[in-house]
Amino acid sequence: MSLAQCLNATIELYKMSDSVSMLKPAASNPATKPVLTDTLIASVNAKTANVLVLLKNASKELKSEELKNITFANSFGAEDMVLTDIILKNNLAIEIFSLDTGRLPVETYDLIAQTEKHYNTKLNVYFPQAATVEFYVKTNGINAFYESIELRKSCCHMRKVEPLQRALKGKAAWITGMRAAQATTRASLPVREFDEGNQLEKFNPLSDWSEQEVWAYINLHQVPYNALHDQFYPSIGCAPCTRAIAMGEDVRAGRWWWEDPTNKECGLHVKK
Repeated sequence: MSLAQCLNATIELYKMSDSVSMLKPAASNPATKPVLTDTLIASVNAKTANVLVLLKNASKELKSEELKNITFANSFGAEDMVLTDIILKNNLAIEIFSLDTGRLPVETYDLIAQTEKHYNTKLNVYFPQAATVEFYVKTNGINAFYESIELRKSCCHMRKVEPLQRALKGKAAWITGMRAAQATTRASLPVREFDEGNQLEKFNPLSDWSEQEVWAYINLHQVPYNALHDQFYPSIGCAPCTRAIAMGEDVRAGRWWWEDPTNKECGLHVKK
């Protein structure tokens, strides 16, 4: 088959298919535009107030005269943008950082730039150690993470876990945007816990929020968000390890989709 014939066949498949796929992501994800009922708005306002109290109390408890002893890990998902908005609009003494794995989607980089402009701020960005990445790629291959769970976790460790450890060094606590409803691995997620692996306090202020409440907040407050969310990417990580999901799939079904869902964590939030 010639190149032209292949292209024509692809176009025909694209036209015929109504399902969400990597070839044809949804043009508009209804989940990102929930109906803002009075009940939903009241719930979001109440939970936002609770988050603000939690973060203010945490800042007061762990206050340092010299440093911002609490740091927030922003991966630029919808939940993290809610917390970014709350932290920056209320001038909380909380540092915000992000991990650039080197393989993020272009839409995530666009959002980083948009966030800094929207809030007139500069974020701390941590990168993996270049020598470690070079050795991994030379030894295993550029996309070795598809070959086994061990190689995938090794990739996550060098691109996420090690940079996170550097970001958390010297901190008293860190904040995440995790929700209990996101995955089976997060079902019993507390609002506050002690992170044994990193030896510091950990806060999950959105633990009891629903996906609908997250998006209601974003729409109510005009918070910038990743354009991939509108194309059925509810959970966004590295580009090679993230796909769009179909209606009815679990919100994290598109992350490491080739693996068992009970093991799908990158290592940032695994308890030791």
